[in-house]
Amino acid sequence: MDSDHDVVMGDGLPLTSGNLEIQEGTVVRDSSMSLDVDVQGSVHLNNQTVEGGSKSASASASASTAADTAHSLPKPNLEVTKMDRLDELSNYVYSDDDDSDYSFDEEHAFLPKASLPSGLCYDPRMRYHCEVRPESDVHPEDPRRIYYIYKELCKAGLVDDPTSTRPLVKQPLQRIDARDATSEEIVMVHTPEHLRFVKSTQHMTEDELKYLEDTRDSIYFNNLTLMSSLLSCGGAIETCRAVLQGKVKNAIGVIRPPGHHAEKAKTMGFCVFNNVCVATKVCQKEFGEKCRKILILDWDVHHGNGTQQAFYDDPNVLYMSIHVFRNGTFYPGGDEGDYDHCGSGNGLGRNVNIPWPLQGMGDGDYLYAFQQVIMPIAYEFDPDFVIISAGFDAAAGDELGGCFVTPPCYAHMTHMLMNLAGGKVAVCLEGGYNFKSISKSALAVTRTLMGEPPDRLSNVTASKLAVETVELVKREQSKYWQCLYPKPVPPTFYGHRLHDVLRQYQTKVLYDEFKMTNLYIYRDSISESFRNEVLATPDYDEKKPLLLIFHDPPELMGLSDPVTNQMETHNAWIADVVKDYIGWARENDYAVIDANIPKHFTGETKNKNEAGEYEPEDRARANKSEYLAKYLWENYIEPNDATDVFFLGIGEAFAGLTSLLINIERVYSRVSGVISLVADNPVRSVASNTNAWLSKWYKDNSMVLVWEGHLMWRTQKLSKRYGRVQRSPKGTLNEMLAHHKQQICDFIQERIGTSEDLEESESQES
Repeated sequence: MDSDHDVVMGDGLPLTSGNLEIQEGTVVRDSSMSLDVDVQGSVHLNNQTVEGGSKSASASASASTAADTAHSLPKPNLEVTKMDRLDELSNYVYSDDDDSDYSFDEEHAFLPKASLPSGLCYDPRMRYHCEVRPESDVHPEDPRRIYYIYKELCKAGLVDDPTSTRPLVKQPLQRIDARDATSEEIVMVHTPEHLRFVKSTQHMTEDELKYLEDTRDSIYFNNLTLMSSLLSCGGAIETCRAVLQGKVKNAIGVIRPPGHHAEKAKTMGFCVFNNVCVATKVCQKEFGEKCRKILILDWDVHHGNGTQQAFYDDPNVLYMSIHVFRNGTFYPGGDEGDYDHCGSGNGLGRNVNIPWPLQGMGDGDYLYAFQQVIMPIAYEFDPDFVIISAGFDAAAGDELGGCFVTPPCYAHMTHMLMNLAGGKVAVCLEGGYNFKSISKSALAVTRTLMGEPPDRLSNVTASKLAVETVELVKREQSKYWQCLYPKPVPPTFYGHRLHDVLRQYQTKVLYDEFKMTNLYIYRDSISESFRNEVLATPDYDEKKPLLLIFHDPPELMGLSDPVTNQMETHNAWIADVVKDYIGWARENDYAVIDANIPKHFTGETKNKNEAGEYEPEDRARANKSEYLAKYLWENYIEPNDATDVFFLGIGEAFAGLTSLLINIERVYSRVSGVISLVADNPVRSVASNTNAWLSKWYKDNSMVLVWEGHLMWRTQKLSKRYGRVQRSPKGTLNEMLAHHKQQICDFIQERIGTSEDLEESESQES
C-alpha cells in the first residue's frame, strides 16, 4: 500500500476518493485502526488528526500531532451512498479457489443463499388417490388436505397462481415440478414385490379394491393410487434435488399420499411409498459426498415406523422422531417407537425416538425436546442435508392427534433446523387431518423457510411428562452422543435402588415410634419393592376410626454432579411429611394402614437388567395400586370393625383408592371421607355407570386439593365426579401436606360418625 495516498480500512480495502464518497455530516469509523473521517476532510488515525483539504477525504501522508479531543464523543451513524467498483470488491470477497456452489452476480453479491427463492412442489393430480366407496363424508386422509394447504399459501401471497387475489410477496415461491418416481428409485427402499402389488391396483375392480381397504392396515386404494403415489414420491425427490442443486435455498413439498409408515414390503397408515426414504436414497446416490449425511426429523404425531426400518443400521442417516407412544398402544403400535430403540450395527445411536406417554402435548413440550435432545444431537451429527417429515396431526385442533402444537411452534422448530446443513432444508408433508390446522401450520413453516421470523409463543413451559420423557431419552442417547449428559452409571457399581432402602428405613422408624408392622400381601411375582409395602398399627382391626393412606415414595432432593451423575450423600435429603399425619392419627387414637406405592418395582422392568439403568415410572403402576387397594379392603378392612374409614391419597398412588370406590359396591357406605392431594399428576374422577349417585356422594364427602398451576383449572366448569376441588398455593406434595395439615385434620375430625349415619339411613330405607 502507498502510505502517501491511501488509508486502509479494517477489511483490507483502501479508502480513497475513487472508491468511497463521503457526504456532508458523515463519519466513517474503522475499529481496527481507530480511523475517523469527518466532513471537513480530516482523518483521525489512532487519536491523531490528519488534515485533508477535500470533502472526498483522500488521506494525506502528513499527520498532525494534535490530539483529537472530540474523538471520544458520539458520532453520527455510518452512511455509505455508493460503491463505484463492485467488481473490485467481488474479487476480494470471492477468491478464485472459492468452492461455493453459487455463482457471483451483483444482485446477490453479499447474500448468495438468502437471495435465492424458496421452492414449492404441488401437483393437483396427487388428489386423484381416494376411496372407491366412501363409508362416511370425511376420511382422515382426505384428498383435499393438500388443496387447502396450497390455497392457504396462495391467500398469503406466497404463490404466483392465477387464482390468487392477494398481492404477491417480493420473491414468491419458485414452483418445483413433480414427476413420477421411477421403478429404479422405488426399489432403492421397497421390494420389487411391493412395487408390483401397487402397480396391480390400477387394473383391479371396485370390489377388489374395497377388499384391500377392508383387509389391510389403514389404507385405501383406487385405480389412480399408483399415479398419485408415484407423483408424491417423485415430488419428494424433486423437492430435495432442487435444494441440493442450488436452484432454491429450501423447499416444501405439499404432497400426498404420505409415506413415513410405508415399510419395505407393506402399505399401511395411509402410506403407499415411503417418499422421504426414497428421496434420501436418491439424493445420496446422485450427490455423493455433498449429501452423504442426512438428518430426517419427523414431527408427525405418529411414529414413522417405515422410516426407522429403512435406516435402522445406516450410520449416514440420523432419524429423529417426536411422537405419541402411549405405551405402544398409539398407532402404529408396538414397542419400536420407544426411547430405547436406538439403531443397530453401524447405525447404533442414529435412531432417536422421543415417545410422549400421552396425547395432549403442547408447544413447551416440543420446544423442550428440541432444545434438550434434537438440536444438540443434530449439531454433533452435522448433516449435509435436512429433511423434515412434516406431519401436522400434532397441531391444535387435530382430533386424531389430540395434541396442541401451534403454528408458531412449528415455525420455531423449522427455524432451528434451518441452522443446520448450511440452511439446506426440505419439508415433505406427512399426516395432518384438520384442514384449518394443517393449512395454518404449513403456512407458518413456509413463511419461516422464506425468511420471516417466527411469531411469538404464548406458552413455553414443558410439562412434567415431557421433562421425564426427555430425561429418559437423554440418558439412553448419552451412550452414543458426546453432547448429552449425564452419562450412564457403570454397571459394575450398581447396588440397590434407593427407594427400597428408604422404605426399609421408614419401616424401622414407624415401628420404633408407632409399632407399625407389615401386613401380608399375596403376590404372583416377587420384587424387593413389595417388602414392607404395607405397614399397619397393631389396632387396625379394632372398633375405632381407621386412616388408610396411599402415598408415593418420599421425595428425594439432592444435587448430583452434572457430568459423572454421582450424588454425594451429604447433598441429598428425603422429605417425608406423611409421618406427621401418622403421628397425628395416633395421638387421636386412630388406627393407621400406610401403603407405599413405588414408582418403579425392582426386578419387574422390561429390560430384566438392574445394572444401573435409569427406569421411568412403572407403566403398570396404576394396576398394582388398584390390586393392592382391593386386596386390603377385602382382607383387612371390610371383615373388621373400623367405625369410620378415611382415605388419604397422595399423588398418583390415589389411583388405587378411586378404583376401589368405583368398582366395589358399598365401599362408600363404610367410608366417612376421602382426601386427595394433586400436584402435577392427573386428577382422578369417581363415577360409575351402575351407580348414578356415586359422583354426588364423592363430591359431598371429599376434599381434593389441587395445585393452583394445574392444567385442570383451565376448565371452565368442573364436573362433580372430580370431587370437591380446592386450589392449593403449593406445587409439591410435601409442601401441600405441610400447608394443609390442619385443614385436612379438621376435615377428618368433623366427619367422624358420618358413615354410621349413612348405614342407618340405608337400613331404614330398605
